[in-house]
Amino acid sequence: MRILYVDTSSSYLYAGIVEDDNLLCEVKKEFGTSLSEEALPEIVSLFTKTNLNAKDIDKIIVVNGPGSFTGIRIGITIAKVYAWSLNIPITTISSLEAMMLSSKENKVKVPMIDARRRYVFGAIYDENNNVVLKPQHIKMDDINVELEKLSDYTIITKDELEEYEHKEEYNPDILKIVTYFKDKEPINPHGVNPDYLKLTEAEESKLN
Repeated sequence: MRILYVDTSSSYLYAGIVEDDNLLCEVKKEFGTSLSEEALPEIVSLFTKTNLNAKDIDKIIVVNGPGSFTGIRIGITIAKVYAWSLNIPITTISSLEAMMLSSKENKVKVPMIDARRRYVFGAIYDENNNVVLKPQHIKMDDINVELEKLSDYTIITKDELEEYEHKEEYNPDILKIVTYFKDKEPINPHGVNPDYLKLTEAEESKLN
């Protein structure tokens, strides 16, 4: 089975092709504001490097959030177009799940993404990857209360989050992520939507 993995939930593009538990090719690049222009050509280059066509893919796994609102939409759009036009099964995973699985530590894992104004997107998983605190948009003070209950943990992040000491820089293990989720039930491409875990700023302003 050949699986295409796509994650554009930050300013980085993380993508790769896995075949039968072997990583054929991957890209991990930061593009910042040019992500929308560079993501698709970079993904196409994965097919070129592996001598594959998009139609050779058996499944797509795409990260649908949380993270950058714009970034999430880029990856989902690319993945949905491939899945729908070529009739390829597709499924979604959380960026926090991907971060948790990429940890090299055998301890409680706390993936975090800075959401500004002392909020984070965060979750807590035990040593066996079971959910302790489900992925959510949460005040740092509130997740700190949960961390005080733990004796040993690692925070996986790509952000500064200077007040935390037990930090591990996020470096996605695409093979491990894909292997873990390869059998996850596919969904209708039209049902693949962003999971921001919070309202967009435009939506919030309408409520105020």
